[in-house]
Amino acid sequence: MVEARTVDREITARRNSRRGGMTIKLNFCFIFCRGWWAFLLLQLHMLQALAQDDVAPYFKTEPGLPQIHLEGNRLVLTCLAEGSWPLEFKWLRNDSEITAYSSEYKYIIPALQRSDAGFYQCIVRNRMGALLQRRSEVQVAYMGNFMDTNQRKTVTEGQAAVLNLLHILSYPRPQVTWFRDGHKIIPSSRAAITLQNQLVILATSVSDAGSYYVQAVNEKNGENKTSPFINLSIASATDASDTVAPVIVIPPQNTSIIAGSSEVTLECVANARPLERLSITWKRNGIKITSGISSFGRRLTITNPTSADVGVYFCEAKLRDSTEEPARARAFLSIMEPPYFTAEPNSIILAEAEKDVDILCQAMGIPIPTLVWYKDSVPLSKLENPRYKVLLSGGLRIHKLHPQDAGIFQCFASNKAGEIQTYTYLDVTNIKPAFIQPPEDTTVTEGMTAVLACEVSGAPKPAISWKKGSQILASGSVQIPRFILLESGGLQITPVFLQDAGNYTCCAVNSEGALNAFVMLTVWNRTVIVHPPEDSTVIKGTTATLRCEATHDPRISIRYLWKKDSVVINPSSTSRITVEKDGTLLISQTWSGDIGDYTCEVISFGGNDSGMARLEVIELPHSPQNLLATLNSSYSRSVMLSWVRPFDGNSPVLYYMVELSENNSPWKVHLSNLDPKMTGVTVSGLTPARTYQFRVCAVNQVGKGQYSSETSRLMLPEEPPSAPPKNIVASGRTNQSIMVQWQPPSESEHNGVGVLGDEEEWVSLREVENEPDAQMLEVPNLTPYTHYRFRMRQVNVVGPSPLSQPSRVIQTLQAPPDVAPGSVTARTASETSLRLRWVPLPDTQYNGNPESVGYRIKFWRVDVQSPALMKVVNDRLERECTIEDLEEWTEYELQIQAFNAIGAGPWSEVVRGRTRESVPSAPPENVSAEAVSSTQILLTWTAVPEPEQNGLILGYKILFKAKDLDSEPKSQVVRGNHTQSFLLSGLRKYVLYEIQVLAFTRIGDGVPSSPAVIERTKDDAPGPPVRLVFPEVRLTSVRIIWQPPEEPNGIILGYQIAYRLASSSPNKFTTVEVGSTVRQFTATDLTPESAYIFRTSAKTRQGWGEPLEATVITTEKRERPAPPRQVMTPQSDVTSRSLLLTWVPGSDGSSPIRYFTVQVRELPNGDWQTYSSSISHEATSCIIESLNPFTSYKLRVKATNDIGDSDFSAETEAVTTLQDVPAEPPSSVLVTPHTTSSVLVQWQPPKVESLNGLLLGYRIYYRELDYDTGSGAETKTIQSPSALRAELTPQSSFKTVNSSSALTTYELTQLKKYKRYEVLMTAYNIIGESPTSTPVEVFVGEAAPALAPQNIQINSLSASQLELTWDPPPADSQNGNIQGYKIYYWESDTQNDTEKVKVLFLPETTVRLKNLTSHTRYMVCISAFNAAGDGPRSSPSQGRTHQAAPSAPSFLTFSEITCTTLNVSWGEPTAANGVLQGYRVVYEPLAPIQGVSKVVTVDIKGNWQRWLKVRDLTKGMTYLFKVQARTIAYGPELQANITAGPAEGSPGSPQEILVTKSASGLTLQWTEGDSGEKPTTGYIIEARPSDEGLWDMFVKDIPRSATSYTVDLDKLRQGVTYEFRVVAVNEFGYGEPSVPSVAVSAQTEAPFYEEWWFLLVMALSSLILILLVVFALVLHGQSKKYKNCSAGKTISNVEESVTLDNGGFTALELNSRHLIKSTFSKKNGTRSPPRPSPGGLHYSDEDICNKYNGAVLTEGLGLNEKPLEVSESEATDSDYEDELPKHSFVNHYMSDPTYYNSWKRQQKGVKHPASYRYEECAASETEPYFQTVITTQSSGGVYTPTGQPAPGSRTPVTGFSSFV
Repeated sequence: MVEARTVDREITARRNSRRGGMTIKLNFCFIFCRGWWAFLLLQLHMLQALAQDDVAPYFKTEPGLPQIHLEGNRLVLTCLAEGSWPLEFKWLRNDSEITAYSSEYKYIIPALQRSDAGFYQCIVRNRMGALLQRRSEVQVAYMGNFMDTNQRKTVTEGQAAVLNLLHILSYPRPQVTWFRDGHKIIPSSRAAITLQNQLVILATSVSDAGSYYVQAVNEKNGENKTSPFINLSIASATDASDTVAPVIVIPPQNTSIIAGSSEVTLECVANARPLERLSITWKRNGIKITSGISSFGRRLTITNPTSADVGVYFCEAKLRDSTEEPARARAFLSIMEPPYFTAEPNSIILAEAEKDVDILCQAMGIPIPTLVWYKDSVPLSKLENPRYKVLLSGGLRIHKLHPQDAGIFQCFASNKAGEIQTYTYLDVTNIKPAFIQPPEDTTVTEGMTAVLACEVSGAPKPAISWKKGSQILASGSVQIPRFILLESGGLQITPVFLQDAGNYTCCAVNSEGALNAFVMLTVWNRTVIVHPPEDSTVIKGTTATLRCEATHDPRISIRYLWKKDSVVINPSSTSRITVEKDGTLLISQTWSGDIGDYTCEVISFGGNDSGMARLEVIELPHSPQNLLATLNSSYSRSVMLSWVRPFDGNSPVLYYMVELSENNSPWKVHLSNLDPKMTGVTVSGLTPARTYQFRVCAVNQVGKGQYSSETSRLMLPEEPPSAPPKNIVASGRTNQSIMVQWQPPSESEHNGVGVLGDEEEWVSLREVENEPDAQMLEVPNLTPYTHYRFRMRQVNVVGPSPLSQPSRVIQTLQAPPDVAPGSVTARTASETSLRLRWVPLPDTQYNGNPESVGYRIKFWRVDVQSPALMKVVNDRLERECTIEDLEEWTEYELQIQAFNAIGAGPWSEVVRGRTRESVPSAPPENVSAEAVSSTQILLTWTAVPEPEQNGLILGYKILFKAKDLDSEPKSQVVRGNHTQSFLLSGLRKYVLYEIQVLAFTRIGDGVPSSPAVIERTKDDAPGPPVRLVFPEVRLTSVRIIWQPPEEPNGIILGYQIAYRLASSSPNKFTTVEVGSTVRQFTATDLTPESAYIFRTSAKTRQGWGEPLEATVITTEKRERPAPPRQVMTPQSDVTSRSLLLTWVPGSDGSSPIRYFTVQVRELPNGDWQTYSSSISHEATSCIIESLNPFTSYKLRVKATNDIGDSDFSAETEAVTTLQDVPAEPPSSVLVTPHTTSSVLVQWQPPKVESLNGLLLGYRIYYRELDYDTGSGAETKTIQSPSALRAELTPQSSFKTVNSSSALTTYELTQLKKYKRYEVLMTAYNIIGESPTSTPVEVFVGEAAPALAPQNIQINSLSASQLELTWDPPPADSQNGNIQGYKIYYWESDTQNDTEKVKVLFLPETTVRLKNLTSHTRYMVCISAFNAAGDGPRSSPSQGRTHQAAPSAPSFLTFSEITCTTLNVSWGEPTAANGVLQGYRVVYEPLAPIQGVSKVVTVDIKGNWQRWLKVRDLTKGMTYLFKVQARTIAYGPELQANITAGPAEGSPGSPQEILVTKSASGLTLQWTEGDSGEKPTTGYIIEARPSDEGLWDMFVKDIPRSATSYTVDLDKLRQGVTYEFRVVAVNEFGYGEPSVPSVAVSAQTEAPFYEEWWFLLVMALSSLILILLVVFALVLHGQSKKYKNCSAGKTISNVEESVTLDNGGFTALELNSRHLIKSTFSKKNGTRSPPRPSPGGLHYSDEDICNKYNGAVLTEGLGLNEKPLEVSESEATDSDYEDELPKHSFVNHYMSDPTYYNSWKRQQKGVKHPASYRYEECAASETEPYFQTVITTQSSGGVYTPTGQPAPGSRTPVTGFSSFV
């Protein structure tokens, strides 16, 4: 065996190369010298240098401690390695491959999962071999749920209870807290929590029983879980002894730890009783341990354990003062040591082939480590090479070396304490390099990839380098962009440029020799078509020219090959087709067979190229076929034409023309512009009883085609004359006859031959001949879902029989719709949507229930065979729908059909639409970045996937920013979509950059790549340190302070301070180096009062950087500097974003200035901001950058020396930066069609801060887009995206218009119809234009009406209908045919809640709005619409519906219910439906009273009074009350039942009623009766005057404690006697009344002025006064008999009802207050009238002398009596229309039987002169009046309804009491 020899010098060189990165570049391969010795020496030197060029891979860092990460976090593992290029990386997890070899040195897991935990290893390889890294442990923190359920555990009292932690999955192991019944358990002498999280309860007792559980917390991710319960039960002990011998419950465990651990803990838990006498001791080698004991002696902690701590530890538990044997347990503590090598191989081993070699590897550790060998990262056990043998010592012996044995051998040593590895590179020598595959000359085309092969064998493995000329392009240490050294040794150039052509040299070198090979690379210019063929359209018979001009390399020839529809064209086969030398294809005498797709292919060795174009040959359209004319059954003055669509001449038909001939007259155009999609039309406007012929022709862009064949003559049916006779004159002839004369209407209005006939609406549907016995007939061709009636008649030879009676109404069944929606168009809505429009079906074509009618839309992509998608529109009135979620930049075909509940109708014709071009929806792929220098990063990517491009990719944008330094990324634009790499330059050195790439189209930017690629530029020498100051200067010493460089350009490794006397030699410096963290230095032993020059520089890996130099004088006479002077900003140096600041330094204060600080303030209100505080001390000017354009600033400067800062200089004059182009375009650009040839552009101005100057205006750029066809043409199919892009040719240039800066709208006019336009905008100022806005597309040719309908008239038809009429918008504003109108209407002031829309799909100008709210003001707006959309709304017009009957009152309530009276009140109707005129109250008993059933009706005028007092009830009787409101009619009634008192539970009657009379009043006394079920709360007093006879509430709210009440006589009517009774009140209501008191008169003694003598004197005086007045009247004349008097009301008739006027009293009340004597309420000033004669009132002659409850029915004017039957007298409205009298006398006189009998026999219908008439003259009453049926006293405690006038005002008098 031969010992392996090593080359120490080479090993040293390799190690230096690996550690310091040293490489030797070889600039030559072969040199000719005159002397062969010189040649030999040079060759040897070259071999040695090249042999060092390839470096085996090595790792720069090794894995650290285990990593713990949270689930979902992003994990990035890096493999930092170096070595000769190319380096490749691979990753393993748990010894299994998870990636293949690639250049990516990172392994990224975007979101960690539990399964990602494990041991990760990185493998790096190059041509020298592969190296395996040590394991890196990655753990994922997680926490599962407890896996067990509730458990039970029972222990005997006094024993220890050990509760184990229930099983839970968690990493790391959770921290636990034990709880019992919700209380946390703290470790104590009785409770211990072990190291394994067990709970031990010592000396258990019955009180320890309970539910125990654990709260576990994962400290890494913060999760916490609560365990199930452990229910602990304590069983009674059979032995009740108080002493229990010690038992070790938890013994200590054998423990092994790794050397270097901080501590180790042993645990021992024992139980005994009594527990307080238990003691635990620890011993080792028989010696008691006293330190490290804790937790009541249960734990022993050994800190910083060493080998001296290894051994057996004893735990001893015993009871003090006890003879019991102690309990003992032991544990062994061992210390493990990680492996370490005792013998390692050399880094490089050189050995000759066919020799044996031993590789050393020995390791030690505790336990003994295991050794595993790897070759090139593969275990030797897998290689199974019999020549490889592992020795007993651990080394590896290789028998008879082969060249393929060269590589990296690794030795891994591992035990439980850790793992280490060492490796060596085995180089096999003695074999010279030899070519396995020598290089060959290669020819490639520009832009392609060239691979130059160079596969070499040899030992050691030859190092390969490639050169071109003297420049090394690729080797193990040299790497240049585009040139890649392959692992095989070949050279790959991607992409190839023309300048890459030339000779290349492959150099293969090892220690045994060298080998060179030369290869020639030829690069051809790429053959490219520069003028591709373009889509052409020619007229039939002319010559078509398709260009195909190509450029190519002159060294090669090219060949043109033309194909038509993928079939090769052979020009020699026909004389019509020729191909010229420049590739142009000429086709003469074109015909329809020449239509197709033509492809020009250019074939050459320099590449192939092709271009495609479409050739269309157009001609005049053919004539329409099968023209049929039929009469229109629904409209007799029209004819329906239908035809078959003709051949369009390969040019879409623009429109059809219809001509007609009437009664053989010449042909004339009747319809001139029919939609090309139509195959039928209804010709209207014809005249009845005339004959017509029709013909049709089609028109395309070539011209008008031939006419169709003429239809047969068709006569229109006759109709009744459309105009009446004119000039009718009638004259009398005899007493029994008149003569009528007239003139017939004009002939055009005869509509047939004049006959006299009957008006007939029936239609003859079917005639059956020769079937006289038929009894059944089928009538076909009826309209589905329509009502019909039928009648029949028979016909014989004599004539027809009369018609039968009509049948019952029959409805036909439903059927699917017969027709499809019409006028279907598809337009682009957005990048992902299309808008489909159609004309909905009219009602007559639904063929079913309208609620079930809807539309179904079917759409599919044209370019992909995929199933059609559906969308359903359920609104039958809808006329457009937006199809969403489509693919961008894609063509679709669409159809629509109508459906109802039965089925679907036919599909419409197919229409096409294309979605708009959009921004790319995905980023470029495979983005990678690689730093190539300290300021450059090479970026590469691949294209955006074709489906995600969404348009033509115009280029790419690179977004990059310095990580953690730049807030906003910068961008770099790469034009064109072929370049997919870019060299970012000008970057900051050794800075981490975040880089993203996005693609853009003309619409805008796409999605940036994510995540951002992170790459750091390479390091470089640093910049100078900054802010160098000398804070302490002494005569012999100086302290210097500096700050790190602003541009470190790498990791700062240290600083160098150099200083010298200024007067000494420039190169004689004293130099000191300090560490990277040092920021100051003190120089000593200096010469006093001398000037010194100091230099400070920093160092990185690349060396020392530029120094910063400063001068200092060793003196103690220093002070702060003076501020700079003459601070100015020359206007000539001011730009839009920068300016020059100059100054003159002030005095330096005997201490050199170190730096200047500049501050800037933005006017007018900005704060001072520091621009820079490190401006060189030598500077007298500074360029201030990053300013805002057109902004005013002020600046100031201060100087800093070693002592401190100067004051700031004086501020500069205000300086304004120049203007710049606006930074932003206008925003929110909106383009909408305005007319059929114009669009309206609207926008928002840019932000003020982005204007950068004075805005002059806006520029609007617009151009026509060629890829969308118009309304009249069929959409052209685009075969491929490239063909579509070819249509967007450069000649589609933009046109420009300017707009004022004050405008935000502009109308673009004179645009082409049916074209799509693209619009962009910019803002501009005097400097230039802003960037363009995002392009907006708009289709021109369709525009909504520009104006609203005119002259809107609203007429009210009823309470729920309004009729609307209007005029259409002016013709010039309709922008097409008006398809219908939308009527918006809402209730005034509630538009948001009530607005509704009615849509008319016919251009009618009248409509009726139905189902409206009564008596409501409605606002109406109308807009017209056409196919393009809705026009503007008209101004609101208003109308009001008529009044209607109101709804029922909102509520009905009762109050103050006694045995005979109550108050009833109600609420306003919820819907008044008009002006409320009043109310009607009707009430009746539910059962007859003494055989009599009566109904009382009370009418109340006005809306303000909504209550009524009723006084004629019968005790305990239940009554039905009904209330109705009235507007123009009465509405529905609201009903309620109420029972008269007393209420159940109410008090009994008071006792011992006594009335005493005094001079001033009456005193009523009583005693308390039964209080009922609740205590008495008070009393009321009821009174019954003798002139009325009815009880009414007189006083109320008397306190419960009172037993008497005094009434003032003034409140009673004189001459009237009164009876009183008292009623008690409690919570249940009014109780039983007391027994009435004795009748008491209210008469008082007459005063003197009522004596006879006083009255006689007054009468004589009055007579004299009257005579004087009469005499005065005679003198002045009598011009008016009554002046300013309101007309008195003559009482002529009294019906069965009472009408209460608004604010007045009962309807039979008179108005003359000053003539009526007081009868009831003297206080209110009302007086009774004189007794009228029987002729003064007129009553019904019905017998009303019945008695009711034993009393005369004084009120019952309408009472009918039917014993034991309920009879209701219907009360009628009052006959009085005018305002009724305001004072009542009826009740007063009706109470007297004398008057009753004198009136009751008046004959019905006989009128008598009014015996008494009363007028109220000049007495305007404005106060409100209240209305009741029976009114109450107006005294202190008298009931007064809400709103009653206060005492002293006018109080109502009594009206009709109970029925009227």
